[in-house]
Amino acid sequence: MATRGKTAGGPAGGYSNIQRQKISKKNANPSSLELQIAQHLLDLEASSKDLKSDLRDLQIANAREVKVGSQKSAIVIFVPYIQHLKFKRIQLRLIRELSKKLSGKDVVFVAQRTILSTSFNRKKGKQQRPRSRTLTAVHNGILNDLVFPTQIVGKRTRVKIDGSRVLKVFLDPKDVKEVDEKRDTFAAVYKKLTHKMVEFKFPVD
Repeated sequence: MATRGKTAGGPAGGYSNIQRQKISKKNANPSSLELQIAQHLLDLEASSKDLKSDLRDLQIANAREVKVGSQKSAIVIFVPYIQHLKFKRIQLRLIRELSKKLSGKDVVFVAQRTILSTSFNRKKGKQQRPRSRTLTAVHNGILNDLVFPTQIVGKRTRVKIDGSRVLKVFLDPKDVKEVDEKRDTFAAVYKKLTHKMVEFKFPVD
């Protein structure tokens, strides 16, 4: 997990105003990891003509490092929900470029979503809780974000002898070469964000 701290130089906040433009204002105290990612995005915007227009108005919400194994970790970049479709246009390129700059770590993008409790309907009277804000919808959204651009082609829940549940998620087999080595990253990040066990597999004919 990234620790929060200040970087040398810049204004009183410990970072440059230019870096701050790449981080949502709701994140009042960016971590060193978030500032590092912001700078990488600025560098890409300046050096890549094909990314410049797409990156100009995009921001990250926050970021964290997640342990995948004893010798592996991944970087989870949360983006404002209102911008997540724009990120998807260039996401594959961003993942490649950021992974290079972040010591070869796997990089995943997840849209920032808010879960509304079942008490929302009681508090708001006739106003119904949006389906997109339910626990199930948010967790499904996280799954789809993690494996993008690969498609989920099936799901199955297995109940173990001890009563615990494991969700099996089947990915499009045509993408096996691209995502096979990332399945442990997907599982570790999903468990960290939802506290649920999941296994990513490919269908067997």
